[in-house]
This record gives sequence, C-alpha cells and structure tokens, in this order.
Amino acid sequence: MNLNSLFNLNGRTVLVTGGSRGVGKMIVEGYLAAGCERIYISARKEDQINATVAEFGDKVVGLVSDLSTVDGCEALAAEINARESSLDILVNNAGAAWGEAFETHSEKGWDRTMDLNVKGLFYLTQALHPLLKKSASFERPAKVINIASIDGLKINPWQTYSYQASKAAVIHLTRRMAAELIQHNIQVTAIAPGAFQSEMNRAARDHGDQVGSNIPYPRIGTPEDMAGVAIFLASRAGDYIVGETVVCDGGIVNAALPGHSIDPE
Repeated sequence: MNLNSLFNLNGRTVLVTGGSRGVGKMIVEGYLAAGCERIYISARKEDQINATVAEFGDKVVGLVSDLSTVDGCEALAAEINARESSLDILVNNAGAAWGEAFETHSEKGWDRTMDLNVKGLFYLTQALHPLLKKSASFERPAKVINIASIDGLKINPWQTYSYQASKAAVIHLTRRMAAELIQHNIQVTAIAPGAFQSEMNRAARDHGDQVGSNIPYPRIGTPEDMAGVAIFLASRAGDYIVGETVVCDGGIVNAALPGHSIDPE
C-alpha cells in the first residue's frame, strides 16, 4: 500500500465553482498541492477570479459564470467542453445566503438562494455529465463533491430560512444523485462545513476567536481542514464513499453539549 497514491490527485482536471474565495479557494489550494494538472474556477466577479488566478499561477483558469440559471450552467459546461476532453472532479461550491426576518422574508431572497445553491448545482452537474463519464472508470471513478453546510443538519440562530432549507436539500440531493451516477462510475459526495472564514460566514470571518471558543474543538476551521476533506473525497482514499455528507465542523453537529452556541453576539 502506497500512502502517496492514496491521497494524490496527480494529473486530474477539476472545476471548482465559487473557487475565487472562501471555502472554494481553500479547496483549490489543496488540490494544487495534491498534484492537480488544471483547475478551473468560476465566479460572478471577474476581479476576484483574476486575483485568485494571479495568486496560484497558470494551473488555475478563471471563468466568469452565473450559475443561478440553467443557461448559465450550460454556458459554463460548454466552455469547459471547448477546453477539455474530460473532467475528473467537479466541486459544486458556488452558493448564496440570505438573512431576513420571518415576517418580511422576500421571494427575491428565497429564489436567489435556492436557484444557486440547489438548482445550479443540479443543472451544472447534468450539463457536465458527459465530460465526467469520459473520465470515469471502475478503477478510477470521477468525483462530484457538493458543498453543503452544517446548517442543513441543524438550525442556527439566524433567520436564514432559504439558506438552511437549501443546504438540507443539497444533502438529500447528494444521495439521490449518487444513486444515479454511481452506475456511470461517478461518485457523488458532499461536505458540510462549519465555521470557516468566508464572505458567507462573516461571524467566523470577523469574530473567529469568539466563535471558535464555543466549538467543542475550540477554534474555527482552517484551509488545511477543508482541503484535507476535499482531497480525501476526491482521491483514491475516498473511492468507497458514496452518497455520504462528511461533516467538517470541529464537533458542532455531533459533539456539542446542550448550551453550546456559535452565535458571536
């Protein structure tokens, strides 16, 4: 048994949506270290894409995309198809959150979150299915990794109704997609992050020490924590994991005693 071969991603071609910052960027950095040959990242903001590409070098290629519509998903898939004959790994990380009081929670906020977090994830995977199948084999399956959230497993203190519902949907959709795509040697899994610094998790970003002090393993997540899980699922080490959502949260979901809170206020 060769430990390096268990965890390396040598020669792999990858797409990480929302890869210009936050959790997506952590995964990109880890995949580069694990040996990926080319990593495409997508995001809506060109300046953020350009900054990330400049930071990581020529193995990272940025594509401006809006994945909240089917047309946007198909356009990104067409762009990848024009550049690559196959795709080894798809990380569906692009996401949005919306916080608003129950009494006024808007349809705009609901649709914005559901369209990107659930609809976009499904239709991008559908559009990239042919490229994933070309890469996949029984000996080396292709991988689809969906980024969910612990908010899909437990409620949080904030009034982010559509976000929490969308992440619960991602977890169950991961199971259903896994059941379909495993017959094509494409393995679908998910990661449910806890408190990681990102634009979406401003509590962890702006109050990291305070948030971390209320976590069973008392700190917020690091890029190494996120990269480690993502590499495991994408590599040979994760080949027998199908339909599972791996919680990466320092124990918030499964080891927090009653009374624990990550509310920085």
